[in-house]
Amino acid sequence: MKSLFPLLLFLLVGCWPATQPQVKHLAPAVEDNSVVAASEVAPVVEEIASETTEISGTDDERLSMVETIAATEPVIEELALPAPLPYYGDFPLSDHRRVDKLRKFYTGNGRKTLNRWLERAGRYVPGIQEIFAEEGVPLDLAYLAMIESGFNVRAYSWAHAAGPWQFIESTGKFYGLKNDWWRDDRCDIEKSTRAAAKHLKYLYGRFDGDWYLAVAAYNAGGGKVRKAVKSSNSRDFWILAEGKILREETRNYLPKLLAALEIIRDLDAHGFTGLNFSEPVAFETFLIPTTTDLDIIAQFCDVSYGEIKALNPELKRWCTPPGEVDFRLKIPAGTSTQLERLYAGLSPDQRASYHRHQVKRGDTLRALANKYRIQVDDIVALNKISNPRTLQIGTNLILPLKEGFTRLPVDELADSYVRSKRRIYTVRGGDSLWTIATRFGVTEKQLRVWNRLGWSNLIRPGQKLAVSKAGQRTATKVARKTGPAKKVVYLVRPGDTLWGIGRQFEVETGMIRLWNQLSSGNILRPGQKLTLMVPTSRQG
Repeated sequence: MKSLFPLLLFLLVGCWPATQPQVKHLAPAVEDNSVVAASEVAPVVEEIASETTEISGTDDERLSMVETIAATEPVIEELALPAPLPYYGDFPLSDHRRVDKLRKFYTGNGRKTLNRWLERAGRYVPGIQEIFAEEGVPLDLAYLAMIESGFNVRAYSWAHAAGPWQFIESTGKFYGLKNDWWRDDRCDIEKSTRAAAKHLKYLYGRFDGDWYLAVAAYNAGGGKVRKAVKSSNSRDFWILAEGKILREETRNYLPKLLAALEIIRDLDAHGFTGLNFSEPVAFETFLIPTTTDLDIIAQFCDVSYGEIKALNPELKRWCTPPGEVDFRLKIPAGTSTQLERLYAGLSPDQRASYHRHQVKRGDTLRALANKYRIQVDDIVALNKISNPRTLQIGTNLILPLKEGFTRLPVDELADSYVRSKRRIYTVRGGDSLWTIATRFGVTEKQLRVWNRLGWSNLIRPGQKLAVSKAGQRTATKVARKTGPAKKVVYLVRPGDTLWGIGRQFEVETGMIRLWNQLSSGNILRPGQKLTLMVPTSRQG
């Protein structure tokens, strides 16, 4: 089987969407201004547009909302970018009073917020502009994502719009963006940008080549803008903005973009000096043939789990989606050779953590889903069940282990935590989930599960977290399951990983790090000695 590996797995290297790690700088001209014919998609998009939810609020409220969600975005690393932000002047500006008012706001009370957005823009704008160049969209419209989300790929609004381009689910689905229990493509910067470009082109065609109306429709929906045009008997956005059809959010939406572009055109003149622009995202794309735990990928790449998650914000869970062949996973640039070598030696049953459940009399998919806290559809998909209403007694079902669960049966661990004495910890300055987990002898994944923290959630000083302190009843029960632990000194061999050692001795990688005072960045070296507390059942 290993001889077939190169046929199943190959590598794409790039700084998205180019094929080289370096960022490609685009020429200012965009020669392809083709648009999607409105007649081709109008009937379907018309229905979608009518469902678009408008987000109202003052400028301060919207800035506050975006900053709240933007604060949760994990950062891999930010380095100074010597060149200013790319500006091409291919989107018409305006000196309308609404634009001037917002320009004064951004250079006044909103300066701190815009400053952060501009610094973050360096990470994403070059890649967005490459896609816009391919799609025939004005390159400067890349900054529309800044107005939408502050370039936060995990932004999620109360209106259920998600990602840097703030797609609602129906519109995202129309443009091929999947959203299920495992992933949300609306948070994928490449896929969502491609979808945004196509949607903007459609709106541009629908409003007869008027980019101002297209941008307004991106916010309010095509139906709302068309109604405003009919009511005002005008196609001039500024006249529409004075009418009663468009809400205040939409009236200021285009002016916000125009004000930001005017500032970006000459940052120094507007007092935005000394900005620390983030470097463009540079990564390699690795095709994962089957479901694989991201923690394994992180260990093989010698990076943290958080870095892999940050590069792949569309992934909601701890692994690549089950049942999907050749999933395109982004990994740090320069790690592909090592990952390919180590992954080739990984057997299929080692690629993800699963629990095997033998069907008993009375079992139903719904009961199993509730018991293991997973989705019925995932059980059906993973086990290729043709008739979900009938389960054959004795059949073995493969169920994914959730975050925070050890290789004890999932229901036993859940029962242990419920019966244990809980302890509440107040987060202090400088704390991280890793340091808290180390302090209390648990894992980061367990803290996330117990406190319902998503992978995008950061902890803040003053926040209350539940940590585990096992009571006597729980400790006795687990001891009967595992037997007394014994201290074992393990000598690291070539090719060893924390995940592999943990699997061999049935202990958590987080506990190995705790016992040996290893940080997530430590690399194992042959000959290194590791202290393990191994259950009797594994000491053979």
